[in-house]
Amino acid sequence: MSPKALAHRKKKVIAAAVLMLIITAAAVLISPLFSKQLVLYNSDTGVKYLTEKAEDGLMFSVEFVHSVNQTPVKDTFVVSDGQIRAYSTTYRSFGAGVQTALEEGQTMTYDENGNMVITGFDITYDPLRYIVGTVSDHILYINGEEISLRDTCGRNAKVVFEIVTPIEFLTKGLFD
Repeated sequence: MSPKALAHRKKKVIAAAVLMLIITAAAVLISPLFSKQLVLYNSDTGVKYLTEKAEDGLMFSVEFVHSVNQTPVKDTFVVSDGQIRAYSTTYRSFGAGVQTALEEGQTMTYDENGNMVITGFDITYDPLRYIVGTVSDHILYINGEEISLRDTCGRNAKVVFEIVTPIEFLTKGLFD
């Protein structure tokens, strides 16, 4: 091979290596913009209260006293395939406003305190919405923390749990 052909080939190899380096660097810099986050925010104001990396298997619960039944209810959710899915509901007694019959695929067991635990839901939330209690609090359990939504968000606040990317933070007008 002639020296001119070798030089040309060397330039092509260097150009290809530089192009691969640029592509790799762009992917590293851009990928965080598309990483999914579980966000808790106020649906009226856009104020963001909490952000967690939305990895599959992330579980969180919201516990409150049911306004009609007047007994504690704990709804547990899991992040699966980038979505919020119902995992279980725990409550003390049957009554108005709580599930009284199992649906197909659901099971009921009892926890160590004698509460009923329903699992086997096929429900996805996009997004998950709550109105924070005025009489009794809503408590968020996530990553070993217990967070009062009334103290964090305010009484009667309309809050949303949603999985979003950092780019969607901007399009939804979410801010700290």
